[in-house]
This record gives sequence, C-alpha cells and structure tokens, in this order.
Amino acid sequence: MPKDAEKKPSRIQQRNRRVILDAALDVFSRHGYRGATLDQIAAQAGLSKPNILYYFDGKESIHVTLLNQLMKNWLDPLVKMDPTGDPVEEIMGYVHRKLDMTQEFPRESRLFAGEILQGAPRMRPELETNLKPLFDEKCALIQNWIDQGRLPPLDPRHLIFSIWSSTQHYADFEAQVSLLLGEGDAPFAGAAAHLDTMFRRLLRG
Repeated sequence: MPKDAEKKPSRIQQRNRRVILDAALDVFSRHGYRGATLDQIAAQAGLSKPNILYYFDGKESIHVTLLNQLMKNWLDPLVKMDPTGDPVEEIMGYVHRKLDMTQEFPRESRLFAGEILQGAPRMRPELETNLKPLFDEKCALIQNWIDQGRLPPLDPRHLIFSIWSSTQHYADFEAQVSLLLGEGDAPFAGAAAHLDTMFRRLLRG
C-alpha cells in the first residue's frame, strides 16, 4: 500500500503529516521544486529523512500533495463571482479576495508560481480539469455583462490575467516589494487602495 494512502492514520500520524507538509511548503516556496531536497524538508520539520519517507514516497509525492491541497483554495475566490450581482462589484470583490489570499498565503502563491514557471509538469491535469472550465465560465459571464452594456468593451481573459498578476505580485516578489517600499509601509493596505482605483476606472470605461 502506498505510504501516503493509509486508511486510518493515528493522531500522531496526522500531526506528522501536517508538520511535513508545512515544512515542505516553506522549503518549496523558498527554493523551488528543483532546489528543494528531502534533507531540507526533514531539517525544517525536525524529523529524520527516513521518517519523512514513512509518510511520503519522495519529494514529488509531497509536492503533488501540496499542489492538490492548494488548488481548491486558489479557485474559490473566482467561484464566488456571482452572475446575479453588479458586474463591477463582483469583479472588484474578486480582486480583493485574491489580494487577501495572497496576503494570507504567500508561500502557497510562490509554490503555485514556481510550478507554472516550470511548465506545470505536476499540476497540468488539475489545471485542465478544474481551472480551465472555471476560467471559461467566468470569461463567458464577463463577456455577457459586456454584451449587455454593463461593462465597457474589454477582453475578459486578459482582465483575469491582469488581476492574477497584479495581486500575486505582492507575494511572489515580496523581497523586491519590501525593499522598494521601505520600512513602515503597509504594502497590502496600499495595494488594496491602488488596485481598487485602477480596476474600477477600467471597469467603468
């Protein structure tokens, strides 16, 4: 039976899995998949390498587990865009949910970005099965609002790409953002105000 498919893990086993995954998330987000090692994950988790291999088959198994856990949370802000709501407010709600998620889960944002930069070798099935249909659905919704004259003419696909890039930048390039803003600045508070102004102007034509 695969190491990461036990049917009834004990409380200690559940705790150890959580510790390993949290440690791995930290290591992967700092070093990327290729730069991360099981030894680094073991050291971060405070466990031995054989202990890590008791729970997971290897580095890839841990990485795929983290990516699969990430995917649902990553899609939720887009799922919540309501077809019956006001178009501008629904899209702005999505902008702020994405920014909030970036602030709360910066390591996850960097994990996702690292996987995509490598060509999504371990996540492509999830992207094709879950992200693509949802992306197409929400693009169609935005296009419908445009056709109804409720939004100015724009490309829904590139609108969503712009939301992703502008919100996730604050986590994926955190070192650069912090350096350039300097001490004492609250990057996410400033980001929220700036993105709200920028996207509202775009959406009101």
